[in-house]
Amino acid sequence: MRNLGYALLSGMLLALSWPTNGFAILIFFAFVPLLLAEFNIRNFSNNKKWKVFGLTYISFLLWNAYTTYWLYFSTAFGGIFAVTVNSLLMALVFLLYHIVAKRTGFTAASAFLVSIWMVFEKMHLNWEFSWPWLNLGNVFSENPAWIQWYEYTGTFGGTLWILLTNIAVFKMILAWKEFRKKEILIRGIVKIILFIGLPIITSYIILNSLDEPEETMEVVILQPNIDPYNEKYMSTDRRIGKLLKQLTDSAATPETELILAPETVFAQGTRLENIENSQAVYFGRMIAEDTGRNFLGGISMYERFSDPARVEKQTNQIGAEDWVNDFNSAFFIKDLNTPVELYHKSKLVVGVENFPYQSVLKPILGNFMIDLGGTTWMKTTQNDREVFNLRDSVATAPIICYESVYGAYVTGYIQNGANFLSIITNDAWWGNTQGHKQHLSYARLRAIETRRFVARSANTGISAVIDHKGAIQNKLGYEKRGAIKGKIGINYQKTFYVKYGDYIARVAQFLAIFIFLFAVVKYKRSRPS
Repeated sequence: MRNLGYALLSGMLLALSWPTNGFAILIFFAFVPLLLAEFNIRNFSNNKKWKVFGLTYISFLLWNAYTTYWLYFSTAFGGIFAVTVNSLLMALVFLLYHIVAKRTGFTAASAFLVSIWMVFEKMHLNWEFSWPWLNLGNVFSENPAWIQWYEYTGTFGGTLWILLTNIAVFKMILAWKEFRKKEILIRGIVKIILFIGLPIITSYIILNSLDEPEETMEVVILQPNIDPYNEKYMSTDRRIGKLLKQLTDSAATPETELILAPETVFAQGTRLENIENSQAVYFGRMIAEDTGRNFLGGISMYERFSDPARVEKQTNQIGAEDWVNDFNSAFFIKDLNTPVELYHKSKLVVGVENFPYQSVLKPILGNFMIDLGGTTWMKTTQNDREVFNLRDSVATAPIICYESVYGAYVTGYIQNGANFLSIITNDAWWGNTQGHKQHLSYARLRAIETRRFVARSANTGISAVIDHKGAIQNKLGYEKRGAIKGKIGINYQKTFYVKYGDYIARVAQFLAIFIFLFAVVKYKRSRPS
């Protein structure tokens, strides 16, 4: 019962630390009860593996359910699947730590826990069941003043900070329980204060040394507030275009250089080859003509063909010789005479936009998909990050919805010349829950990592302007129709993280493999023949 209490306490601490209504400081102690439970089971219990797995699963299930329950509002099955399977994966990671801890000393086991957890997080950024929402470094998104050094480390620096601090607390408790000396507590507490405090002090030093951008541009962000379950797909693109024009007129000035509209705001399904004659482009050009500048918005598009040579991995077959590429895209209009530029969303939501490992799963599941938002076709992607040039040497990144959760992915836009980030999204699927608040909050991490301002247009909110320090400068609340105006700073420099990406995770991969192999070989050699 004591170990069960430890597991429940860890789950509660993890949940209560999470943005946007949590207390991030709790994350530095959240794994300690679970580590104590594993230690007790490893040394004083039978059926050790099953007990460790069971208790950690309970702990992580509590965390996942509390922080991502809002997926249920989109679809019951999708929410349950995401919560239960992600908890299972986390429990398996902790089980691997338990196996290694039985065969090695404290230092090696601790290093393995840190590295294998980062391997898990890195996997969640890259595999087809990708779900990095609860990667530990995300927890500080509401505390940007603590993590200005993310421009050097990305969120994996946060994960490393959290796990090392938890291990330091755990080690202090073990030492005190064994020796019961006051000096151990004093030294341990001082060490923990330094573990937590020094990175925060460093962050404030960086924050105070940052310069304000010398070059800015005015952006108008539109928030049409259209119900995606009913109104959106019953409205015509013409009606939506008129609404966007009205919102633009209410906020744009002669100095405005970009009008930003949300993801798939034009949702009728435009045929790709007819894009220039679509209502979306017609109204986009009308807005661009009136403002004399640029328009960037979201559009749902498709192309249908019968040539098998054009079939891609995510092409949908609808007949014997009949295929469809379905796109969730951003379209950009620079002026009245320049052809429309397109970017197709390429980090896809599992089930909604992508059937993971379909060569294996489709024979089993058929066309059944984990429906998190309502779709029948897989989305087709593109390989490279596109940037849209507003004027000479100034470009923006057209980041679509879920893509903004991926730090290293976003750096690809910067490598291709983006001077600020434009995020277009539709967060209304989850209702007025923590989902849309967390999504906005994570955009603050991308601003710090890349030192780029963020212009964020969300269909139902929250639309915002975020500066290069991760601070929200202006926003329009959830379920409000309107437009906001803001000054976007232009940055031409590349941060250390932009240049080198998730290098911490790459080191962790090698370390995890080395320690695991060392533990296995050592265990086999130590077994009696």
